[in-house]
Amino acid sequence: MYDWRKMTDAEREAVLDLRKRNHLPWHSPPHRDLEGERRYLVSATCYEHASIIGHGPERMAECEETVLSVCREFCPEVFAWCVLPNHYHVLLRTERIKGLRLALGEFHGRSSRAWNKADGRVGRKVWHNCFERPMKSLRHFYASLNYVHHNPVKHGYVRRWQDWPFSSAPEFLKEMGRERAEEMWREYPILKYGEKWDV
Repeated sequence: MYDWRKMTDAEREAVLDLRKRNHLPWHSPPHRDLEGERRYLVSATCYEHASIIGHGPERMAECEETVLSVCREFCPEVFAWCVLPNHYHVLLRTERIKGLRLALGEFHGRSSRAWNKADGRVGRKVWHNCFERPMKSLRHFYASLNYVHHNPVKHGYVRRWQDWPFSSAPEFLKEMGRERAEEMWREYPILKYGEKWDV
């Protein structure tokens, strides 16, 4: 969908028609409120990938703290997270995905108002979307864990996982050990994970 602006009017119409016929949200992945406890990768991004979260380290820390607080209220386990200047990812386990999504939506609304007021930008659209991907297998889960921790490196903010302060990577490396983390990186490569949907 990030190629939307490059599409012709006819191509856009065809995409929207397909999504309408399949009863899917017009411009985002569908939410699937699955029954039972599952592992998910939850991601949210700022509108047009603007660096609104990254206005300063205080805002980055506030976003990280609040997102984790909301997730821990709905999830028995939070495995990994990463907050970047224009999006965040959280790998977690919950049976209350719909409630979690609603609570994150409330945070998005509160933060939009507060950040826009602070930036003198009342009315600016801050958040674009929040979506969840259920983990399909153990391999998918560990590739997602590597993806979350590697995200600051992928986007060029740091050269090493442990150098990004708004992430679970430093704690993960301390607990897991460098050697085991490197084995997991080789065993569960991210390959083209996330290509196009978080650039």
